[in-house]
Amino acid sequence: MGVLEKVARWLSDGPGRDGSPGGSPKLSATPSYSSMVSKFTLRTDTSSSLSSNSSLSSSSSFWLSPPRTPPRWGFSRIVPSSIRNSVSKRQIAVLVCLSLCLFVWFVPPPSTWHHDAIPVTAPNFVARPATSMPAKKHTPDPVRWLERNSDNKYAVVSRSRMMPSFSALGLSNKPRAALISLVRNSELEGLMQSMRQLEHHWNRKYQYPWVFFNDEPFSDEFKAATQNLTSAQCYYEVVPEEHWSLPDWIDEGRFMNSLEYLGAIGVGKGWMISYRHMCRWNSGFFYKHPRLMEFDWYWRVEPDVHFFCDIDYDIFRFMRDNSLKYGFNMNILDDARSFPSLWSRTRSFINTFPHLIHPEADLDWLLDPHNNGDYNNCQFFSNFEVGSLEFFRGEANEKYFEWLDRGGGFFYERFGDAPIHTLSVAMFLPKREIWWFGDLGYQHDINRHCPSHSSNRCSCEPTPIDENFYKLVPLESPQKKPRDTCIRQFLGGDWLKKREGWTQEGERALGGDGYGGYVLSGLEEG
Repeated sequence: MGVLEKVARWLSDGPGRDGSPGGSPKLSATPSYSSMVSKFTLRTDTSSSLSSNSSLSSSSSFWLSPPRTPPRWGFSRIVPSSIRNSVSKRQIAVLVCLSLCLFVWFVPPPSTWHHDAIPVTAPNFVARPATSMPAKKHTPDPVRWLERNSDNKYAVVSRSRMMPSFSALGLSNKPRAALISLVRNSELEGLMQSMRQLEHHWNRKYQYPWVFFNDEPFSDEFKAATQNLTSAQCYYEVVPEEHWSLPDWIDEGRFMNSLEYLGAIGVGKGWMISYRHMCRWNSGFFYKHPRLMEFDWYWRVEPDVHFFCDIDYDIFRFMRDNSLKYGFNMNILDDARSFPSLWSRTRSFINTFPHLIHPEADLDWLLDPHNNGDYNNCQFFSNFEVGSLEFFRGEANEKYFEWLDRGGGFFYERFGDAPIHTLSVAMFLPKREIWWFGDLGYQHDINRHCPSHSSNRCSCEPTPIDENFYKLVPLESPQKKPRDTCIRQFLGGDWLKKREGWTQEGERALGGDGYGGYVLSGLEEG
């Protein structure tokens, strides 16, 4: 017996490779020496015994790998036989890969598992208007909603990796809503500034579409530039000609005289024809555009505005879930010379259609008891507004707009969409369905609001609650200002309290504006 044959016999009969005595159980099934030799021996046609070359042939068996044993965690051990028989290994491998991809895609990294929502403590964040109306059963609680649903809970894009989340796959009941802007091609730079900030602070996470409106077709440059600023869908719409032209019931000569007169006395943009069309369209036509029939909610965005704060909740979902119909950021005075007949026409409307006024409507905060109960000219600054399109399409608002439009106030005077929306909301909604977005930092021209105690999420200096009260009223305007600021009259309650011993007349005698005696400024600690 040759040396190689002896080694082969020792491997087959001796102790296991792991050195355990008595041989390994796994090697007990190893073929015997004779069978190994016979398997690899060269045979002749006439001989059944080993040939003279048997030693060389059998020596090759020494270099053969030992028979494979089933792996402990192999495919056959992990996957049940019932599945192995019906599904191929390739199909299972694909399913496993897809599962791993979904896990990596949707599960945030550990560093993002624990995020504390910003505490709802600042007074201007939770300020709700005081009301004498008894609370209804099952009335939504917006503040509690914010406590539960902030920290980007409903973001459709992961806040950590900017990837689609479950909401993006339609697994959440996302509101049908859009960001809308009436803008010219020439205002592209200003709009890009507005879009950059709102996308950065909010919409990159929530992916609501943009709808742009113009009285003429948008240029390719405008479309390319705006599409480059957002990953959301963009629509470019032209305002119908009948919504941007002089109605047949308007006397053109009288209209031209109005332009000249209002321009001469210094009413802001009172001489601009396009501004009249814009105010009319924003008052009663924007919600009728065919494109917006696809949506239930809108957020109006204008060129050259600033958004200062990170917004960590879904604005539209917040409005819908809390049965809110209108949201604003600033409540200020406007120049009353631009709409002298607005309140008298509104009173005539109320007397003609009393059944359209909401039973819980509160107009008191808009009427000045120190000025014969007339309209105090307070308005929600409508260049920032979030609203329900269903509300504006409703019968009450439609009839009110038609009433004012037929009176010619958009052309013979300079009716603005801000006071019209304010009066409409006040007449046709209860206060509990109106929301002050005091937590959002925003600026339009000289008017700026920045929430208190927000340095962790806002890039602006906090402003007192009355900061913008009469900035739009020029010194030459003879209008009488109300005794309390607009936002305080809307909120009521503790916001109207004055310091003991303080008088408005006394402050003005010392050179003040007469609005510095309030106990609360809006900058207090929560």
